[in-house]
Amino acid sequence: MSKKKIKVLTLGDMPLSTSGVAHQSRLMIEALLSSGKFQVISLGGAIKHGDYKPIRTEEFGEDWTVFPVEGFGNPDILRSVIRNERPDICWIMTDPRFYDWLWQIEDEIRPLMPIVYYHVWDNYPYPKFNRKWYLSNDVICTISKLTDDIVRTVTPEVECHYVPHAVKTDVFTPLSKEITRQMQKDNFPEHPEGKFIFFWNNRNARRKMPGSVIWWFKDFLDEVGHDKAMLLMHTDPYDQNGPNLQAIVEELGLLEGQVLFSRQKVEPKYLNAMYNMADCTINISDAEGFGLSVLESLSSGTPVIATMTGGMQDQITDGSEQFGVGIEPASKALIGSQMVPFIYEDRVCKEDFIKALHKMYSMSAKERKELSVRARGHAINNFSYETYAERWVTLLKKIHKKYGSWDTRKNYKSWTFEEAA
Repeated sequence: MSKKKIKVLTLGDMPLSTSGVAHQSRLMIEALLSSGKFQVISLGGAIKHGDYKPIRTEEFGEDWTVFPVEGFGNPDILRSVIRNERPDICWIMTDPRFYDWLWQIEDEIRPLMPIVYYHVWDNYPYPKFNRKWYLSNDVICTISKLTDDIVRTVTPEVECHYVPHAVKTDVFTPLSKEITRQMQKDNFPEHPEGKFIFFWNNRNARRKMPGSVIWWFKDFLDEVGHDKAMLLMHTDPYDQNGPNLQAIVEELGLLEGQVLFSRQKVEPKYLNAMYNMADCTINISDAEGFGLSVLESLSSGTPVIATMTGGMQDQITDGSEQFGVGIEPASKALIGSQMVPFIYEDRVCKEDFIKALHKMYSMSAKERKELSVRARGHAINNFSYETYAERWVTLLKKIHKKYGSWDTRKNYKSWTFEEAA
């Protein structure tokens, strides 16, 4: 008789969608299912659904069922899934603001199964206000060294594991010069061969600084010549979460191909082609939990310019060398909200940004080639999908053995002793 598979319930972004959270969730789920040791039930949220029928994939069949939900679910949906599916582990991912409702009913969940939280936090100061949420989990896994330090400092008593995001290095991979040269001719026929291409791949949102990137890039072109470089932005210039980028381009008179937009969502192989066409990728977000475009670019062999903030600093440098140009924040603005009382935004200045553009632009072909090889090596050695998959399979098997579920649940107490004041 075959051994019963461990059933994992995941909550987060719709894992079949295109967000960074969804992508990493899907990589984790595929790793579990490919091992043959797990089944997965997913509550897929954070997008507007056409309908709410359960979804199964051809590849994994009955081993993976996705239930579309509004938001990230609610107590009644979660109670129903737990009762009907009897999962062994509850795995959640994204910002803690979206799970206060879940942790408020932890006394219903944790007697039955452990909660594993795959956590991201963008910046310091230490968020002591998160402590009550961190204590509501059996295990916290962290995506960056910054997040790992935060969790271990704020709640040292909670089991913690550093599990950085990953990329499939066989998908995001260098292409030959002949191929990339032909792609440039096909896609930019009016541009002179050898024109330096900077690439920007992010959602058009305020914290991603798209307006500043264009505005400052114009100043850079004024210095080197408008026929010497171009900026390719893979984003929606009319996204309601960011500025009207087309209006900025028109205001600056960048109407001769200095700034181009790639607006359609594309498959990873076409995104890899964009990274390969580029000489350098830019990401100067003022808040970034990880910054997946940085890792995709490095894996493709294209160096980056990135803010030394959040998880991007783990990628731009291995501690001894940089794989492009890391820009130290020129200022730290303390912002906040009612749910997040305080957190820093790391903002770069125009002068440092333009200096970084010049540094990449002025590199010789040989220097960029050598940097490209080292950048890809860094991605393979520290952020490969194979390592990511192995970590999750091994870790969740150990968690199931250590903490159990339902009739075998252990190492959980619903009460504590406290001294009276």
